[in-house]
Amino acid sequence: MKKTYLSVAVVLALTASITLQSCVGSFALTNKVLSWNRQVGDKFVNEIVFVAMWILPVYELCGLADLFILNSVEFWSGENPVTAETKIIDGKDAKYMLQSDATGYTITNLNDKSVTRLNFDAKEKSWSVERDGEEHFLFAYVDDTHVRTVAPDGGTTIVELSQQGVWAYKQLANDNIRYAAR
Repeated sequence: MKKTYLSVAVVLALTASITLQSCVGSFALTNKVLSWNRQVGDKFVNEIVFVAMWILPVYELCGLADLFILNSVEFWSGENPVTAETKIIDGKDAKYMLQSDATGYTITNLNDKSVTRLNFDAKEKSWSVERDGEEHFLFAYVDDTHVRTVAPDGGTTIVELSQQGVWAYKQLANDNIRYAAR
């Protein structure tokens, strides 16, 4: 009898430690299943599939997996295993593997095994590229309509995110290339 109480106490303590972490979580698995359900057909077919998935306990099992396992992994590691994606892309000259995670993208050239990493720094709102162990700044968001990016002279410049702003930046880069070629 004491062994049963001890087992129940241990299970309750583990469950509490997992679920009471002050982490709501993204419920990524449940949301993926729900997103899939929404694109099955028209609204009547979607409703039938929705009800069937409640009867078959698909949503219940996904919710429990999110609640007890996946949201806890997300809380402790910062990344939900369900949201990490890998895609294979066929290019003209090579095949690439693109892996996304919470902080950016890893692009692997499957022909020569070279790896390029695009990193997003949420605090600085900036993107950088990393290759062969060296990281280089690409751009940072200034506001909704401007970014700070690398200038042709090696410094940085502010570019307006509009057709005119991007055209002006291209002109600046092209003028610099022509000047350097002389």
